[in-house]
Order: sequence, then structure tokens, then C-alpha cells
Amino acid sequence: MQITDETIEYVGILAKLELSDAEKEQSKKDLSDMLDYVGKLNELDTSGTDPMSHTFPISNVMREDVVTNGDDKENMLKNAPESNEDAYIVPNTF
Repeated sequence: MQITDETIEYVGILAKLELSDAEKEQSKKDLSDMLDYVGKLNELDTSGTDPMSHTFPISNVMREDVVTNGDDKENMLKNAPESNEDAYIVPNTF
């Protein structure tokens, strides 16, 4: 794919960058180099390779979510200035 001046202008607009003429030329060269490299990667034969999401084997290291403190509603409501059976009473805000 050929990178044109219009493509660089469009990318500059999307990135909200004001590029000088020298920066535009360098960006055009850099983007062309990147696309050439991706083209080389597309030439590789990956038919015998299994797809993967990470380069290293990853397993879930998270612990189980276990409730340890239970329902301590009565003690929490003791701190409230006003409460009813199961909720805090607060001033109206509208």
C-alpha cells in the first residue's frame, strides 16, 4: 500500500497534530516502512501454528470471590444518625 500526502494529512487530523513538511515526509517514510514489515510477516507460513492470545502460557491467578464478613447490617445502621429497619434516612436532595 502506498502512503500518500492525503493519508498523512488525514492521520494528522485524526491525531490532532500539526506536522511540518519535514515531519510529514518522515511520517510517510515511517508508515511505509511499517506496512512493508507487515507485508513481510504476511509472507510467513503459519499453517501449522496454533493461534494464541499471549506469547507465554497464562493461567488465572485470581482467588475465588468468597464473602467473609457476611451481612452486618445492624452494626452499620448503629452509626447512622437516622435509620429505619434496613436503610439510612437522609435529607431529600431534590
